[in-house]
Amino acid sequence: MDERLKFIARLLEGEKMAPLCREFGISRVTGYKIFNRYKACGLDGLYDRSRAPYRQANKLPFQVERTILGIKKEHPSWGAPKIRDKLIRQYPMIPPPAVSTIHAALDRNGLVKRRKRRRHKARGTALIGADRPNGLWSADYKGEFQLGNRQYCYPLTISDYRSRYLLACEGLESTKSDFAFSVFERAFRDFGLPTAIRTDNGTPFAAPCALFGLSRLAVWWLRLGINIQRIKPGQPQQNGRHERIHLTLKKEATKPPGFNFLQQQERFDTFMQVYNNERPHQALGGAYPGDVYTPSARVYEPPPDPEYPYHDRTIRVTRCGRICLGSRKINFSVVFAGQLVGIREVADQVWQVSFLEYDLGYFDQDQDRVEPGPDPFAPGTVLTMCPE
Repeated sequence: MDERLKFIARLLEGEKMAPLCREFGISRVTGYKIFNRYKACGLDGLYDRSRAPYRQANKLPFQVERTILGIKKEHPSWGAPKIRDKLIRQYPMIPPPAVSTIHAALDRNGLVKRRKRRRHKARGTALIGADRPNGLWSADYKGEFQLGNRQYCYPLTISDYRSRYLLACEGLESTKSDFAFSVFERAFRDFGLPTAIRTDNGTPFAAPCALFGLSRLAVWWLRLGINIQRIKPGQPQQNGRHERIHLTLKKEATKPPGFNFLQQQERFDTFMQVYNNERPHQALGGAYPGDVYTPSARVYEPPPDPEYPYHDRTIRVTRCGRICLGSRKINFSVVFAGQLVGIREVADQVWQVSFLEYDLGYFDQDQDRVEPGPDPFAPGTVLTMCPE
């Protein structure tokens, strides 16, 4: 700045441009440039100017960046790929920026959350029926959390494995099976019956102490002709797609929680609408889950009572889980309470107990309890148990 001031001062005193430029070691082009800036802007023209170009070929237009930030503000958990898919769908007239460009814009505005890199990726078990909508549903309870009124909420979620479509998200007071029955019945009425349902081994999906780990809910599914898949105990990553939905649900619909169940359910309903019909999914090529999912052709109807034409007797299990033969009361399993089972004599004074097409166990004339037979729900049959 001082050198430029001296240069201009001597020019104003009447010295010639050429010898003055030689003395200062600059070209005449630079000398005239400095002088012209001074004449145009005064002393301000002598300050250093930014070397940044007036226009950058790859610079994101302000309007597009503002739109990106608006989408991020509306959906804080969305990343650059999802925002790009949303831009393509919502603003097809705008040339879509690259994912890296969108990520850089988010980073510039402090909207990128750093996270640690994982060392490995957990591997799941083989899946059956996961290649088509309604071939496999996943169900689980997201971890309980406390509402504003200090009641605990247990969200039960059901999703379609192929399309990631969230079929139900219901805030319940507990994990008791009675609540779960109503949620699944409504899902079956709205979307039809799936081929199979994949769950963990907790209540109410399984009963570890019951016969073959069956629960009342599982018995009902079998009555409806629904296959059952269970993940290995303590391995939630084997139901990874559904767990990923829970992570998004936690970020967008539970922090902060609603004051009561009514407010919280309203948030769950809004989340389902956005997740199914407004949120692009990378695994679906940027499509919404609602674009991929179609309801099942299997209409839900209360199942008729099973018949056992090849058995000696058909008996309804008592409310306490017993099979009554005259004055005898044979302990069976309370999860089959109210269900019809078939009894037939397979050896001298030895009877077999069957439910639907599955042979469950045996009892004789001395023991008043049913001893489990070979597991009829081994891998490859209706109830698919993951290998230990």
